[in-house]
Amino acid sequence: MNEFLWVLQVLLGAAFVAAGLLHAGQSRERLLERLPWVEDFSAPTLKFIGTMEIAGGLGVVLPAATDIAPILTPIAATGLGVLMLGAILTHVRRREPAGVAITGVLFVLAAVVAWGRFGPYSF
Repeated sequence: MNEFLWVLQVLLGAAFVAAGLLHAGQSRERLLERLPWVEDFSAPTLKFIGTMEIAGGLGVVLPAATDIAPILTPIAATGLGVLMLGAILTHVRRREPAGVAITGVLFVLAAVVAWGRFGPYSF
């Protein structure tokens, strides 16, 4: 199970760092071309979301990998889960079922990592 959690952590880390770089690194106008939900948020909010995605993506991998404050790994996974709950609510409100599905899967993966690393497979 430890190996499975590591795989999930790396996948979550990569997905959230990539999404965070996209959300924090591009202008709101450019994001609107591909992501319709962006119209509901201001540019500073999008930068904040992207920054939190990058921090969470790094947080689910680096503390455990470096053995420096590994308790931050399940905390980061919990934060990503909360972020995904907000994303799910946004997609439900906008009636975007594909967005709900994608963010729902990411929520479940983050919840599994948080459960495993807080519980029976902690560091």
